[in-house]
Amino acid sequence: MSTQVHATIDEATVRQISDELDEPEWLLEMRLDALDALDSLDFPDVIRTPGRLWTDLEELDYESLVDPLNAAEKKDQVGPDEAEVLSFAEAVDEHEDLLREHFGSVVDPETNYLTALSTALFSTGTVVHVPEGVNAEDVTVRTSMNSRSLFNYTLVVAEESSSVTLLERQETGESVEGDRYYSGVVEVAAGENAYVQYGSLQNLDQETYNFQIKEGVTDTYGQIDFIDCNAGSRLSKSTVETHLDGDSSEARIVGAFYGHDDQHFDIDARVWHNDENTTADLVTRGVIDDEARSVYEGVQDVGREAWNTSSYQRENTLMLSDESEADASPKLIINNHDTEASHSATVGQVDEEDMFYMTSRSVPERAAKNMLVEGFYVPVLEEIEVDELRDDFSALVRERLANRD
Repeated sequence: MSTQVHATIDEATVRQISDELDEPEWLLEMRLDALDALDSLDFPDVIRTPGRLWTDLEELDYESLVDPLNAAEKKDQVGPDEAEVLSFAEAVDEHEDLLREHFGSVVDPETNYLTALSTALFSTGTVVHVPEGVNAEDVTVRTSMNSRSLFNYTLVVAEESSSVTLLERQETGESVEGDRYYSGVVEVAAGENAYVQYGSLQNLDQETYNFQIKEGVTDTYGQIDFIDCNAGSRLSKSTVETHLDGDSSEARIVGAFYGHDDQHFDIDARVWHNDENTTADLVTRGVIDDEARSVYEGVQDVGREAWNTSSYQRENTLMLSDESEADASPKLIINNHDTEASHSATVGQVDEEDMFYMTSRSVPERAAKNMLVEGFYVPVLEEIEVDELRDDFSALVRERLANRD
């Protein structure tokens, strides 16, 4: 690996970040190991579809984008009394043992170059801990980015027979001249018979390059529902994965995106069936307009020991202009014959017969198309149980449609 992020990002930089957070030695060592690994790691895989290579993140100008020592953000963290919702600095002070057990246990810091970079340089984050038997709702985290770059980390730990619903937002705050880079790593650990619903709404400005990876792991009878909504940024690489490591555990990944102007979305949804009697449902819908581009890759991997697996995947992308471009690459990898699985993906434009039906009944063409777009999202919106997230994303869609030329 020959790419250099920045001449001044070295051991001294990492030590300064760690020192300012008053971190223990073991966490500093993890940061330094990630820094050392940069020279040998590849960037995230580039999706290849017929005639097209998508989203080569190695081509970004990281030297100008990454400025970790000047990171600035405003973070609002709210949760019920039953759950602990802590800043990363507070978690280091109050729950070092919890951090040591779970930090880097779900998302391997050396998954790729950008996860290692995030591990070495993150300076802000949230830790949500739900004790055994506790049911926690209305946990909300809002991060406003006020600097050239920001590396954010979120850890959610739900103990046995607990549940939590978390909504996390990323947006742009104070203006910074030039391009920006946002990196977010999310780890979710669902204990035995625990339920975690994690929703994300990314609405960064269109001067920002966005890299996020969200991974979860389930114990026996555990369930993780990821809801991943993307409307902002210039370029987004968003990966959501769940590892079903417990008997009778479940996963659901719901995705929604809307791209316009020259936005670029690379959306990945993956589930790993590693134990028996596991169930997964992946559903994603996106709309692109103007000169926007999108690609989706979905993977359902059924392991050799994953007896009695049920796994389903559906992805649909709607193009509103002739200049937009979209593709999809769903994959099934089955290593156990005791499996029920299916996948489907479609890319197309607004149906002409639907438009004719509505305009022939005196609905203006623009209003008809807008109504069809809003209706297109309904199957995904019905899957989103977090009312605030569903309402906020719907409002963003209506705003974009109202401002179409």
